[in-house]
Amino acid sequence: MFCFFFIHQTGYTQSWKVYPYNPQGSLLSFPEDEGRHEGEPIEWWYTSGHLTGGTTGNQYSFMVSYFYYPAYGYDGFRIFNLSNENTGEFYNNTSPMTLNELGTDSLNINATVYPDIEENWKNKADESGHMIPFEYLLSAASADASLDLEYVLLKRPLILGDSGLFYQGSSSYTYYYSLTKSEVRGEISFNGITEPVTGTSWIDRQFGSFNPLTQEDYEWFCIQLSNEMDINLWNIFSWKRELPEGPAYRLMAVYVDENTEITTDNFEIDRLSYHYMPDSARCYAQKWRLTSSVQDMDLVITTFHHNSEVKLPFRFFEGSTLVTGTVNGIPVTGKGFAELLHSYQKPEIELKYPIGSFWNSNRPISWRLQNPDDGRPLKYNLECSTDNRQTFFKVGEALTDTSFYWNEPDLMEGDSCWFRITAFSIDSVLIKSVVSNSPSAYNPNLTAIGSGKEGKAKWMIKIYPNPANEKLIIDLPEIHPFISMQIVTDLGQIISEMNSTEESHMEIETGNLPAGVYLIRFFSPEETISSRFLIR
Repeated sequence: MFCFFFIHQTGYTQSWKVYPYNPQGSLLSFPEDEGRHEGEPIEWWYTSGHLTGGTTGNQYSFMVSYFYYPAYGYDGFRIFNLSNENTGEFYNNTSPMTLNELGTDSLNINATVYPDIEENWKNKADESGHMIPFEYLLSAASADASLDLEYVLLKRPLILGDSGLFYQGSSSYTYYYSLTKSEVRGEISFNGITEPVTGTSWIDRQFGSFNPLTQEDYEWFCIQLSNEMDINLWNIFSWKRELPEGPAYRLMAVYVDENTEITTDNFEIDRLSYHYMPDSARCYAQKWRLTSSVQDMDLVITTFHHNSEVKLPFRFFEGSTLVTGTVNGIPVTGKGFAELLHSYQKPEIELKYPIGSFWNSNRPISWRLQNPDDGRPLKYNLECSTDNRQTFFKVGEALTDTSFYWNEPDLMEGDSCWFRITAFSIDSVLIKSVVSNSPSAYNPNLTAIGSGKEGKAKWMIKIYPNPANEKLIIDLPEIHPFISMQIVTDLGQIISEMNSTEESHMEIETGNLPAGVYLIRFFSPEETISSRFLIR
């Protein structure tokens, strides 16, 4: 795995709290890069946080995002989420917006949100009209909720990557920084209650060519830990639902303390549980284990509520999280947000062998996963029925491979076997079974010829009965390379020849053949394989 590991150090002061501010070694500058970048096609301003009501004591979480993406006569759209963390009530309003002002030298967003609500997010100014470095005002509203907050940044900007510019996904680039912790205070109106609030927030800024509407799906996390560490984490899926290695697909930026930040792809994420949305249309991961040798992290991230799904302009999950675990062996707790674009499907399975006719244990029972997903590791249960699917008994349990050798099965020759494969996720939320379309008769005397690696059967050509009397039956795989077949005596005399073996099931009359040893040969452009059989 390619891994980059960037450590940036500064003095332990708030010397950064001044405009202009240019983080050492980065391509970013403040306040200029808080504004719009006219040469970039996609850009968004994101903030989330946790609040406490001064009157009710309610715990709230919020997310507001302004997404610059001109379409359909609008300049983009605004997403506004509020959650009552005590009750689980979730409110979402996504609306197209027209930008009345969009500063290019500082943060200055003035938007009219459909149908006719004015919102602002801008740098705070003093009485003389001069911007106060890294302090902001946010006002967002809808017909049913509103949020008015003042921000005071407590930590210097976290610059992702070496310079704030890096590749993301298969073919995109992005500029990216985070303001990982601000003190916020103001007022909230929600569900008929208006009250003062205080709390903390996270701000993300991203601009470039990476577009979450059209690019690869991802799972993103922001984390604020009790030891004052902050983490920004991405894990991007390819179009094939794979999780590739490397920093374009997996990136973790860590604010360790005022002196140290780290950017790395040296981490692992294990998904521990999944949950369907109320309409069952999409399923998202809801619990993860994050481990990394960086700061010896071992953290469990869990969504606080399972219903925080945004449905417009596309469906994704955006909700608060709780964090527990250890850093450098010391217990920590934390909170944050998860943004999840990747949805998980139930496993789809195709049984490959046996699929009717006869079978025996010379060849493994095998199946194929038709919709693999690196974020959904599966295990398999293999069962068999000999009473026409009335009951099934276990053959293999919690298997990790898609094939299984059933050695010395406790079956009688001629038993009709139905097989059932059940694939399931770690929590069995994503689970599905497939059953044989038709039974396969167990025949321990089938002969398999041809060999592959480790001596296992390669083509599994079945020749029976052996010895034969009146008839010799040959079963070929449905897909095989053989273009002709011969039956010859032990002296090399050709008794029968077939120039095409398109049929997978053949029956050859042998009642007129003298008793003795015969050889059957199968020819392909690459090889010839053969086996002996007897005529009695």
